[in-house]
Amino acid sequence: MILLILALLVLAVWLALWLAHAAFWRIDREPAPPPPETWPAVAAIIPARNEAERIEETLTSLWQQDYPGCLRIVVVDDHSEDGTAEAALRAAEENGRAEMLHVLTAEPLPDGWTGKVWAMQQGLTRGVPPDDPARYILFSDADIAHGKSALRELVSRAEAGPCDLVSFMVRLQCHSSAEKLLIPAFVFFFKLLYPFRRVNDPRDSLAGAAGGTMLARREALERIGNLDRIRGEWIDDCALAREIKRGGHRIWLGLSESSISTRHYGRLREILAMIARTAYTQLGYSPLRLLGCVAGLGLIFLAPPLLLCFASGWPQALGGAAWLLMSLLYLPMVRFYRQSPLWALLLPLTALLYLWATLLSAWRHARGQGGVWKGRARSV
Repeated sequence: MILLILALLVLAVWLALWLAHAAFWRIDREPAPPPPETWPAVAAIIPARNEAERIEETLTSLWQQDYPGCLRIVVVDDHSEDGTAEAALRAAEENGRAEMLHVLTAEPLPDGWTGKVWAMQQGLTRGVPPDDPARYILFSDADIAHGKSALRELVSRAEAGPCDLVSFMVRLQCHSSAEKLLIPAFVFFFKLLYPFRRVNDPRDSLAGAAGGTMLARREALERIGNLDRIRGEWIDDCALAREIKRGGHRIWLGLSESSISTRHYGRLREILAMIARTAYTQLGYSPLRLLGCVAGLGLIFLAPPLLLCFASGWPQALGGAAWLLMSLLYLPMVRFYRQSPLWALLLPLTALLYLWATLLSAWRHARGQGGVWKGRARSV
């Protein structure tokens, strides 16, 4: 009887996720809105720490945009140790764009600020003066190759909304076996937590963004005091979206097929370290939420295959049905990443690895360690 109740519960959860969770599993491809009558000026800010190998491709992709308006780029060198600033300047010279690039060295990191947010703030306060004509600020990671029409689409969506923040979840690298196992699930789990339809609904308080490519209306940034309110946030993109959306202001979040991340994760441990960096932060450093996460992941993702393999009768059949439904909901994301449908069946294993990364994140926090990211230790 206990196994039957468990199987019914698990299947009910997946049915609810399928039918009543804002269609998070769908790959919506909304057509771009009509272009605005005039194209506003944009200032791009790229916080970069130890990105000498990737910064040139990011800059080149921005210079190759088919954007009709003015685009100016500010690179904030966040105390790199690999010659990132020199690589950026060299790329500008080679592309004949030296006059369109401003490279800043970030000031020493003050107490209470995370490194990336401080670099972004430096770009705003020192790289975009008050009399700058830019209507929008494009925050870009230094490891993004932007699709040729990415900025045109972002500005069109912001102007048509009108939206104060629009962002792309760019396509992540998915070549190694570890990436195939974990990367599509990374976006799937993100959409499970932040269903895009809810994020894009101004009546819904849920806010989310993808930090790799965010276009923010300058007036909206000024309204919230630039980035001071999120100074200590490690999940800075969703924190910024929350502050901007507060009060019913519109934001938009969607998937991009043409903009891609140039960062590769060849080994399993590298991806798990990336997940562990912010997993416990996402839970608010709460032991109770951690217990709820363990129980939830175990119930939703691990119970179905266990029931199918080790139960019998109705519990086995219901567990198999839940696993099948889980795989079918994951399948659109697997196809989006152009992978074999068989990877969808491995979602329980993927969830188990994500659970391990979350526990690792909590263990590091308990030991007073935040790990190391881009050569800088994170204290917690």
